[in-house]
Amino acid sequence: MVTYDPIDRYAPQREHMIRHDLRGRDIRDARVLEVLGQIPRENFLAPQYQHAAYEDNPVPIGLGQTISQPYIVALMTQCLGLTGTELVLEIGTGSGYQTAILSKLCKKVYTIERFDELSVRAQSVLSTLDIHNVEYAVGDGSCGWQSPFLFSRIIVTAAVPRPPEPLVVQLQEDGILVAPVGDEYSQTLIQYQKKGQELRHIEICGCRFVKLVGKYGFPPSE
Repeated sequence: MVTYDPIDRYAPQREHMIRHDLRGRDIRDARVLEVLGQIPRENFLAPQYQHAAYEDNPVPIGLGQTISQPYIVALMTQCLGLTGTELVLEIGTGSGYQTAILSKLCKKVYTIERFDELSVRAQSVLSTLDIHNVEYAVGDGSCGWQSPFLFSRIIVTAAVPRPPEPLVVQLQEDGILVAPVGDEYSQTLIQYQKKGQELRHIEICGCRFVKLVGKYGFPPSE
């Protein structure tokens, strides 16, 4: 349920997003819908793009990166099956919007961003929203978290040619990893579950993300 605030000028757009772009499609997780109805997406965008905050398409955030469309954010979050107890590794902090959504649905988020500028900006926005159960790092997200943690959930918010091996290693038994997998032009969103040495998978839908540049991702552009 979206809570209306007389000074929240984006409340009608947020309600439209929930009713038509999310609930009107295949987003059924009540907790995911509730959180997306509460987090002010416009706060994660530059002023010139805030008018497009609740349109169902990606929006530029600088440095060749984007904030994913609301439906994809909701779908990837729903695919994680969060209950509130998980440690989640996020690859690609970006604007911090997905990070904020995750923070409300799990125990703690560990998030890695390639660009220091984006990480600093995301930390600032999340701080203003009083979100503190997040640990940040800057570096090659394809190499996983710098400490040998195991995560019950991993979300990759940039395209990869295959699940990066370090992330598979850091995914605990029965853990879920969600990632857009394919070439740099077109991918399939896939939900993986770790069973021993096997990654069982379910293909969710076609999608298109910016590529994850790194040792176990795509090489830098020439």
